[in-house]
Amino acid sequence: MYTCDACQMNSCYKKEPTGYPKNCPCPDEAHVEACKELYSDPENMMISHNSALVEAEGYLRKNRLEEIMDFARKCNYHKLGVAFCLGMKREGNILCNILRHNGFDVVAVACKHGRIPKEFIGIKDEEKVRPGTFESICNPIGQALLMNQQKTDLNVMMGLCVGHDTLFMKYSEAPATVFAVKDRALAHNPIGALYLSENYYKQKFFGKNQAD
Repeated sequence: MYTCDACQMNSCYKKEPTGYPKNCPCPDEAHVEACKELYSDPENMMISHNSALVEAEGYLRKNRLEEIMDFARKCNYHKLGVAFCLGMKREGNILCNILRHNGFDVVAVACKHGRIPKEFIGIKDEEKVRPGTFESICNPIGQALLMNQQKTDLNVMMGLCVGHDTLFMKYSEAPATVFAVKDRALAHNPIGALYLSENYYKQKFFGKNQAD
Protein backbone atom coordinates (compact mmCIF):
# COMPACT_ATOMS: atom_id res chain seq x y z
CA MET A 1 0.00 0.00 0.00
CA TYR A 2 1.54 3.28 -1.10
CA THR A 3 0.99 6.40 1.03
CA CYS A 4 2.98 9.09 -0.74
CA ASP A 5 0.49 11.67 0.57
CA ALA A 6 1.82 11.19 4.11
CA CYS A 7 5.53 11.19 3.21
CA GLN A 8 7.68 13.76 5.02
CA MET A 9 10.98 12.93 3.29
CA ASN A 10 10.17 13.88 -0.32
CA SER A 11 13.19 11.90 -1.46
CA CYS A 12 11.78 11.59 -4.98
CA TYR A 13 12.41 15.31 -5.46
CA LYS A 14 15.96 15.44 -4.10
CA LYS A 15 19.17 15.05 -6.08
CA GLU A 16 20.80 13.12 -3.23
CA PRO A 17 18.10 11.48 -1.08
CA THR A 18 19.08 10.50 2.45
CA GLY A 19 16.66 7.62 2.57
CA TYR A 20 13.19 6.37 1.68
CA PRO A 21 10.07 5.41 3.66
CA LYS A 22 9.49 1.67 3.86
CA ASN A 23 6.69 1.69 1.30
CA CYS A 24 8.27 4.19 -1.12
CA PRO A 25 8.16 3.05 -4.77
CA CYS A 26 11.40 4.90 -5.65
CA PRO A 27 13.80 2.05 -4.72
CA ASP A 28 11.80 -0.41 -6.84
CA GLU A 29 14.21 -0.52 -9.77
CA ALA A 30 12.06 -2.92 -11.81
CA HIS A 31 9.13 -0.52 -11.61
CA VAL A 32 11.27 2.48 -12.52
CA GLU A 33 12.76 0.68 -15.51
CA ALA A 34 9.29 -0.37 -16.68
CA CYS A 35 8.23 3.29 -16.54
CA LYS A 36 11.30 4.34 -18.53
CA GLU A 37 10.52 1.75 -21.18
CA LEU A 38 7.01 3.16 -21.60
CA TYR A 39 8.32 6.74 -21.73
CA SER A 40 10.64 5.61 -24.52
CA ASP A 41 7.62 5.13 -26.75
CA PRO A 42 7.87 8.02 -29.27
CA GLU A 43 4.40 9.45 -28.56
CA ASN A 44 4.81 9.16 -24.79
CA MET A 45 8.25 10.77 -24.99
CA MET A 46 6.88 13.64 -27.09
CA ILE A 47 3.98 14.30 -24.72
CA SER A 48 6.15 14.04 -21.61
CA HIS A 49 8.91 16.23 -23.06
CA ASN A 50 6.52 18.96 -24.19
CA SER A 51 4.60 18.82 -20.91
CA ALA A 52 7.81 19.52 -19.02
CA LEU A 53 8.59 22.45 -21.33
CA VAL A 54 5.10 23.93 -20.85
CA GLU A 55 5.43 23.57 -17.08
CA ALA A 56 8.78 25.36 -16.95
CA GLU A 57 7.91 28.09 -19.44
CA GLY A 58 4.57 28.93 -17.88
CA TYR A 59 5.31 28.35 -14.20
CA LEU A 60 3.48 31.02 -12.15
CA ARG A 61 3.07 33.10 -15.31
CA LYS A 62 0.52 31.41 -17.59
CA ASN A 63 -3.01 30.20 -16.89
CA ARG A 64 -4.25 26.74 -17.79
CA LEU A 65 -5.86 27.81 -21.05
CA GLU A 66 -2.60 29.35 -22.23
CA GLU A 67 -0.75 26.20 -21.21
CA ILE A 68 -3.19 23.96 -23.12
CA MET A 69 -2.62 26.00 -26.26
CA ASP A 70 1.16 25.99 -25.75
CA PHE A 71 1.10 22.22 -25.22
CA ALA A 72 -1.01 21.66 -28.33
CA ARG A 73 1.35 23.76 -30.46
CA LYS A 74 4.45 22.00 -29.18
CA CYS A 75 2.87 18.62 -29.94
CA ASN A 76 1.67 19.83 -33.36
CA TYR A 77 -1.94 19.17 -32.35
CA HIS A 78 -4.07 21.29 -34.69
CA LYS A 79 -7.56 19.78 -34.45
CA LEU A 80 -8.90 20.00 -30.90
CA GLY A 81 -12.03 18.35 -29.57
CA VAL A 82 -13.97 20.13 -26.83
CA ALA A 83 -16.33 17.87 -24.90
CA PHE A 84 -18.46 20.22 -22.84
CA CYS A 85 -21.37 20.02 -20.44
CA LEU A 86 -24.53 21.66 -21.74
CA GLY A 87 -24.84 23.37 -18.35
CA MET A 88 -21.61 25.20 -19.20
CA LYS A 89 -22.48 26.00 -22.81
CA ARG A 90 -21.65 29.69 -22.46
CA GLU A 91 -18.21 28.90 -21.05
CA GLY A 92 -17.74 26.20 -23.68
CA ASN A 93 -18.55 28.67 -26.45
CA ILE A 94 -16.04 31.19 -25.09
CA LEU A 95 -13.38 28.46 -24.85
CA CYS A 96 -14.00 27.31 -28.43
CA ASN A 97 -13.93 30.88 -29.76
CA ILE A 98 -10.58 31.52 -28.05
CA LEU A 99 -9.13 28.30 -29.45
CA ARG A 100 -10.39 29.09 -32.96
CA HIS A 101 -9.07 32.64 -32.76
CA ASN A 102 -5.67 31.22 -31.89
CA GLY A 103 -5.52 29.07 -34.99
CA PHE A 104 -6.97 25.73 -33.92
CA ASP A 105 -9.68 23.74 -35.67
CA VAL A 106 -12.26 22.91 -33.03
CA VAL A 107 -14.76 20.05 -32.88
CA ALA A 108 -17.26 20.86 -30.12
CA VAL A 109 -19.76 18.28 -28.90
CA ALA A 110 -22.33 18.82 -26.13
CA CYS A 111 -22.96 16.15 -23.54
CA LYS A 112 -26.71 15.78 -24.17
CA HIS A 113 -26.49 15.06 -27.90
CA GLY A 114 -28.50 12.06 -29.06
CA ARG A 115 -31.43 12.74 -26.71
CA ILE A 116 -31.17 9.29 -25.11
CA PRO A 117 -33.75 9.22 -22.28
CA LYS A 118 -32.52 8.49 -18.79
CA GLU A 119 -34.94 5.59 -18.61
CA PHE A 120 -32.61 3.80 -21.07
CA ILE A 121 -29.96 3.48 -18.33
CA GLY A 122 -32.49 2.47 -15.69
CA ILE A 123 -33.15 5.84 -14.06
CA LYS A 124 -36.61 6.09 -12.49
CA ASP A 125 -38.63 9.28 -12.70
CA GLU A 126 -38.12 10.02 -8.99
CA GLU A 127 -34.36 9.67 -9.50
CA LYS A 128 -34.15 12.47 -12.07
CA VAL A 129 -32.83 15.94 -11.36
CA ARG A 130 -36.31 17.27 -12.19
CA PRO A 131 -38.88 14.47 -11.70
CA GLY A 132 -41.86 14.58 -14.01
CA THR A 133 -39.88 15.94 -16.95
CA PHE A 134 -38.02 14.47 -19.90
CA GLU A 135 -34.30 14.23 -19.21
CA SER A 136 -31.70 12.90 -21.60
CA ILE A 137 -28.56 11.25 -20.35
CA CYS A 138 -25.17 12.87 -20.62
CA ASN A 139 -23.54 11.03 -23.51
CA PRO A 140 -19.75 11.08 -22.99
CA ILE A 141 -19.31 7.87 -24.98
CA GLY A 142 -20.97 9.59 -27.90
CA GLN A 143 -18.81 12.68 -27.44
CA ALA A 144 -15.69 10.52 -27.63
CA LEU A 145 -16.94 8.51 -30.61
CA LEU A 146 -17.74 11.66 -32.61
CA MET A 147 -14.30 13.05 -31.86
CA ASN A 148 -12.74 9.76 -32.88
CA GLN A 149 -14.72 9.99 -36.12
CA GLN A 150 -13.41 13.52 -36.68
CA LYS A 151 -9.86 12.34 -35.89
CA THR A 152 -9.10 15.03 -33.33
CA ASP A 153 -5.49 15.40 -32.21
CA LEU A 154 -6.23 16.38 -28.61
CA ASN A 155 -9.50 16.34 -26.66
CA VAL A 156 -10.30 18.90 -23.98
CA MET A 157 -12.89 18.18 -21.29
CA MET A 158 -14.98 21.15 -20.19
CA GLY A 159 -17.17 20.63 -17.13
CA LEU A 160 -18.08 16.96 -17.57
CA CYS A 161 -19.76 15.37 -14.56
CA VAL A 162 -17.99 12.89 -12.31
CA GLY A 163 -18.23 9.51 -14.01
CA HIS A 164 -19.11 10.99 -17.36
CA ASP A 165 -15.51 12.17 -17.60
CA THR A 166 -14.48 8.60 -16.79
CA LEU A 167 -16.41 7.23 -19.76
CA PHE A 168 -15.12 9.95 -22.05
CA MET A 169 -11.51 9.12 -21.21
CA LYS A 170 -12.24 5.42 -21.61
CA TYR A 171 -13.42 5.84 -25.21
CA SER A 172 -11.34 8.79 -26.42
CA GLU A 173 -8.76 7.62 -28.95
CA ALA A 174 -6.91 10.94 -28.90
CA PRO A 175 -4.94 12.09 -25.85
CA ALA A 176 -7.14 14.07 -23.47
CA THR A 177 -6.72 16.87 -20.97
CA VAL A 178 -9.01 18.78 -18.62
CA PHE A 179 -9.70 22.50 -18.83
CA ALA A 180 -12.38 22.68 -16.13
CA VAL A 181 -14.33 20.30 -13.94
CA LYS A 182 -17.86 20.69 -12.64
CA ASP A 183 -18.60 21.51 -9.01
CA ARG A 184 -21.79 23.54 -8.83
CA ALA A 185 -21.62 23.80 -5.03
CA LEU A 186 -18.16 25.42 -5.06
CA ALA A 187 -18.32 27.53 -8.23
CA HIS A 188 -16.42 24.81 -10.12
CA ASN A 189 -13.49 24.99 -7.71
CA PRO A 190 -13.49 21.46 -6.22
CA ILE A 191 -10.23 21.92 -4.33
CA GLY A 192 -12.14 24.34 -2.14
CA ALA A 193 -13.62 21.29 -0.41
CA LEU A 194 -10.12 20.37 0.81
CA TYR A 195 -9.50 23.80 2.30
CA LEU A 196 -12.96 23.83 3.89
CA SER A 197 -12.38 20.34 5.33
CA GLU A 198 -10.27 21.96 8.05
CA ASN A 199 -13.18 24.06 9.32
CA TYR A 200 -16.58 24.51 7.66
CA TYR A 201 -16.68 21.03 6.11
CA LYS A 202 -14.93 19.22 8.98
CA GLN A 203 -18.04 17.41 10.18
CA LYS A 204 -19.16 16.68 6.62
CA PHE A 205 -15.98 14.74 5.84
CA PHE A 206 -14.71 13.54 9.23
CA GLY A 207 -17.88 13.04 11.26
CA LYS A 208 -19.90 14.82 13.93
CA ASN A 209 -17.41 14.11 16.72
CA GLN A 210 -14.73 16.33 15.22
CA ALA A 211 -14.06 19.39 17.35
CA ASP A 212 -13.73 22.82 15.76
